[in-house]
Amino acid sequence: MLKLVNISKNFGARRLLCDINVTLTPASITILSGPNGSGKTTLLKIMAGLTNPTSGEIILAKETRLAYVGHATCLYPQLSALENLNFWRRAYNLSLSEDDLEKLLEDFGLGAAIDVPTRIFSRGMAQKLNLARAYMLKPNLCLLDEPTTGLDQSSQDLFQSKLLQLKEKGAAIILITHSPKECTFADAGFYLEQGRLMPMEGQCQAL
Repeated sequence: MLKLVNISKNFGARRLLCDINVTLTPASITILSGPNGSGKTTLLKIMAGLTNPTSGEIILAKETRLAYVGHATCLYPQLSALENLNFWRRAYNLSLSEDDLEKLLEDFGLGAAIDVPTRIFSRGMAQKLNLARAYMLKPNLCLLDEPTTGLDQSSQDLFQSKLLQLKEKGAAIILITHSPKECTFADAGFYLEQGRLMPMEGQCQAL
């Protein structure tokens, strides 16, 4: 699905990432952890094509439908939850009806906030809407940067079930987390430190 070959990233004289090699395969969930400032977000942005590496090769399968969820929620605060999804539906030319979007909002626990402007959303509500936006793309490659930030336990459980649904449909998923021990549903795990990517020990085996 996605393969990184000898990826390095420099910022001036500082080398943030050093010869990263990783492969994301279909129907898999991979977690990425590491200390603050280790380059996790930069690596995810390289995978998404939002940042160019200094060196190395990115190999992406044809017909990849990519969804990226970063720290910013990418919502229009003056629009309601439904209006935000309608905007992205038109932007991506998706064949979804308004009923489909309303059901999606209900599935993500936002049924009571369909017509509420997102400027008054809590961080958790905004994050759920951002995840719903990614989910409606029906991605087969999903890149998530700390996606559970602001979510309570029930919302985290809901999010996990949605990830497993995407996996069952063949998606390759990678998510950044600071709590790898809580991600027992993952198939693989990596730890990024001092520019090097290492397989996690314990409940996950590297792909």
